[in-house]
Amino acid sequence: MKRSNLVVIIIAVLAVALIGTGIFIYIQHKQMSDFKEQVEIDKQRSELEKEYSDLAAQYDQFEGQKMMFNNDSLVEKLDAEKVKVQRLLEELRTVKNTSSARIEELKKELATLRGIMRHYVMQIDSLNAANKQLREENAQVTRRYQEVAQTASQLKQEREELTEKVTLASKLDAVGIVVTPIDTRGKVAKRIKKTDKIKISFSIAKNVTAEVGEKYLYARIVKPDGDVLVKDRADVFPFEDREINFSCRKLIEFTGDELNDVTMYWAVEEFLYPGEYRVDIFADNYKIGTRSFILKE
Repeated sequence: MKRSNLVVIIIAVLAVALIGTGIFIYIQHKQMSDFKEQVEIDKQRSELEKEYSDLAAQYDQFEGQKMMFNNDSLVEKLDAEKVKVQRLLEELRTVKNTSSARIEELKKELATLRGIMRHYVMQIDSLNAANKQLREENAQVTRRYQEVAQTASQLKQEREELTEKVTLASKLDAVGIVVTPIDTRGKVAKRIKKTDKIKISFSIAKNVTAEVGEKYLYARIVKPDGDVLVKDRADVFPFEDREINFSCRKLIEFTGDELNDVTMYWAVEEFLYPGEYRVDIFADNYKIGTRSFILKE
């Protein structure tokens, strides 16, 4: 082989080697560049995933406040944006071969979604402020209502107490009650078997607030065993929403001035045994006096 042909062959071999080396270096560089680009994409996707996750958490925070918004349109928009954020977040979590162009789109979308979120936050803050003011106003109204109700209740109680005082002030008062057993000659009976009548004497005190006019006075003579002396069980009068028996009664004309020498009699027609008796006097649905006395054997 000629020397010139050998040189050509060597040069050709070297050229091929250089070309191959260049191709290899280019492929390696391309792979390295692609790898770095993928690493960067994965990093950005991971960062975006976290940011979308944080944004989704912000929407979740509003779930418990929706009932307070009292704004169906706002709630509907919040739900729509929340679904959108969750959909994009799911894409970041599941799609592994995301392109750099898609990453850029997701970044722009994130910026837009954050802007929308800020707008909603402003609306929600405004609604919360309005609701807070309404709650404070309602609390003030409630307090005022309670104060008025308490005042009305107090006035009612005071009125009832005043009415009760006026009513009590108008009650008649039997004073100087004297109970005397007398015999058939009108003398004081010393012994029960000599007693023909039981005389009840008293006065009605002056009372300018009491209603004037004719009034019945009732006397109940209570025996030591608690039973009441009566002639007829049908002899009753009203007292504290019920009917009770009386022993004797007397019709008087009351003018508001003191009424003296009021006398009532009980005719003894039954067996009386010794002991402590009691006379209760009533008028106008009130017990106006009481007096105990002893009957000796």
